Amino acid sequence: MTLRTRFAPSPTGFLHVGGARTALFCYLEARHSGGTFVLRIEDTDRERSTEASVQAILDGMQWLGLDWDEGPIYQTQRFDRYAEVIEEMLADGRAYHCYCSRERLDKLREDAMAAGLKPRYDGHCRDLKEAPEGIAPVVRFRNPDEGEVSFDDRVRGTISISNAELDDLVIARPDGTPTYNFTVVVDDMDMNISDVIRGDDHINNTPRQINIYRALGAEPPRFAHVPMILGDDGARLSKRHGAVGVMQYRDDGYLPEALLNYLVRLGWSHGDQEVFSLAEMVELFRIDDVNRKASAFNTSKLDWLNEHYMKSLPPERVAQELAWHFKDQGINAAEGPALEDLVAVQADRVSTLKQMAEQSRVFYQPLEQFDADAAKKHLRPVAQAPLQALAERLDGLEDWQPEALDGAIRSLAEEMELGMGKIAQPLRVALTGTAVSPSIDKTLWLVGKEQSLQRIGMALAFIAERIAENPA
Repeated sequence: MTLRTRFAPSPTGFLHVGGARTALFCYLEARHSGGTFVLRIEDTDRERSTEASVQAILDGMQWLGLDWDEGPIYQTQRFDRYAEVIEEMLADGRAYHCYCSRERLDKLREDAMAAGLKPRYDGHCRDLKEAPEGIAPVVRFRNPDEGEVSFDDRVRGTISISNAELDDLVIARPDGTPTYNFTVVVDDMDMNISDVIRGDDHINNTPRQINIYRALGAEPPRFAHVPMILGDDGARLSKRHGAVGVMQYRDDGYLPEALLNYLVRLGWSHGDQEVFSLAEMVELFRIDDVNRKASAFNTSKLDWLNEHYMKSLPPERVAQELAWHFKDQGINAAEGPALEDLVAVQADRVSTLKQMAEQSRVFYQPLEQFDADAAKKHLRPVAQAPLQALAERLDGLEDWQPEALDGAIRSLAEEMELGMGKIAQPLRVALTGTAVSPSIDKTLWLVGKEQSLQRIGMALAFIAERIAENPA
């Protein structure tokens, strides 16, 4: 049978890091074998599910490039199918109505816990001869009384549990809405899912679901339960550790390639290799190789990968992501150099695209003033003559490229018998308002000829005013 995986998030919030890693593992397992990757939205919790959360999941998947083959399939659009299966199970005794009150169930739980036993339903309504009036019942699955459930988990190995530890699971609420453990079985059965890859917080659900598969005459899929992700303090990753929603990483300036690469290494490895393209992940990843131990999130490692990808990906690709940050920060990318040119210069100077946009504003907006300390130190009377001579030379320069610009500055420094710093630093402050920028030739190139000459003129006016205020 063709391998078919599914990612089935509940739309009750953003797409979190753990969910994104599960989606990636499902995607890679399907792509590696030429199989099918299904996206299913488990939105039966009507009170907590929202359209905004659905969109957040879709946005996160699309930003990461995890394209699904089928879906999104919404569970709320399959209620008729669930009702049909429940009626069939009720008709032949595989399920039954339960009229037990909340008070009775609470008492069962309290008594079991007081006796040191695992709380479980006692089957009181299994063989009721007469239904009580005026009570809306739940529907329970008639779990086998004997034997055990055993399955070979592709990550954790063989797992077995006695049916005596499992009780009769509620599969439909009093209002008729189906429950999670029932709907996922019907969905996976109808969608021919061959491999269920999900977080290990679902391990306790799996034996219950396997019994439902078998009651419906279906062969259970293979299961792989991946370990949780921990924060750097050893606790389960949560909001207090920082960004845990996928799109927050986009907002913070990370490339999807970097986040994918980082996520795949949370629990999986291939020798000592650290950097993986998506194509390499598809070729090398196998769910059976995932480590069963929990992985700790390390933001500095993600930062390292992000810096690597900003420098190694084609500038055009990085520019596509950078454009979002320009728009987010209100910078008009059309008012300055091409974004791919900017990336080629700035990629090795920052850790994130957000920083790149913040530090590149000067190339796209008018320079309104100089940093006071930088101007005091570098825009001094002694810089007037070199800047004036350079302005005249640059005005006649037709080839406005870094190599030609570097040559013009160096030849002037030689003619005036000045060190490069005596020209470069005043020029840097003139062009950017600060004493820090990329190499001076590339700074000139990014600012552009017209703006460069205008800003040098502004610096010369500043120096002239300074001389007038303090004549020798």
